[in-house]
Amino acid sequence: MNRELFPPFNHLIVQRFSMKFCIALVMAFFTCNLPAWAGTIVGSVRAEGKAGVDDGSSPSDGAYASRKYKFVPKMNYSAMHDFVVYLEGPVGANRAPATNVVSVSTKQIAQHGAQFMPHIMPVMVGTTVEWPNNDDIYHNVFSMSDAKQFDLGLYKGDPPDKRVTFNKPGRVDVYCSIHQNMHCVVLVLENPFFASTDENGNYKISDVPPGTYKLKAWQERLPADEQEIVVPTNGEVRADFTLTIKNLPQY
Repeated sequence: MNRELFPPFNHLIVQRFSMKFCIALVMAFFTCNLPAWAGTIVGSVRAEGKAGVDDGSSPSDGAYASRKYKFVPKMNYSAMHDFVVYLEGPVGANRAPATNVVSVSTKQIAQHGAQFMPHIMPVMVGTTVEWPNNDDIYHNVFSMSDAKQFDLGLYKGDPPDKRVTFNKPGRVDVYCSIHQNMHCVVLVLENPFFASTDENGNYKISDVPPGTYKLKAWQERLPADEQEIVVPTNGEVRADFTLTIKNLPQY
């Protein structure tokens, strides 16, 4: 072997290169397996009526015992559901203005039994919603809300063109032009950190980047409420809400 072609310092170069390569592999392994810095928001939401209201639950409530008011429907706040809890505004990589957003996912609100199912659907800006008609009768899905206006026309079945992309944040009330009680709400939000409550009013929002945020609780019939929260780098932060008629101008 010709030693001039392989001088001794070349072996040192090879050894140093090999050591650096091994260190890089080890660092890459641990970096890929480190947990992401993110916290979890948990809590519950409930509704409450105003104190002192004559709700007809007492035998002494003579007016509600009369034929005139006996069958007047009353709000049952303890049974209210369909709460949505979400971080307000853009978050992290979503801090850019919510315009010209590419569709990020597809959801579905079905028409069944002359009702929209689900009744409330929170989505992120850019989401496309399909509107299949599972009934044997015609429906006409439309909205005149500022956040999104559309008219899908009369149809049965599941035509491929009956889909709407929601590219602006806000509340979108959707109706059927034929059936009086057909109504649902698409709540279009600016970031993916939101959750609907379960049957017990509990919610959980996972993988939230650490930081200080405004957390809002929403229900279609009540004023929203918000809290400022600090999400830790890991672990949980709890925020409970009671929604009622408050924070409105008094007359």
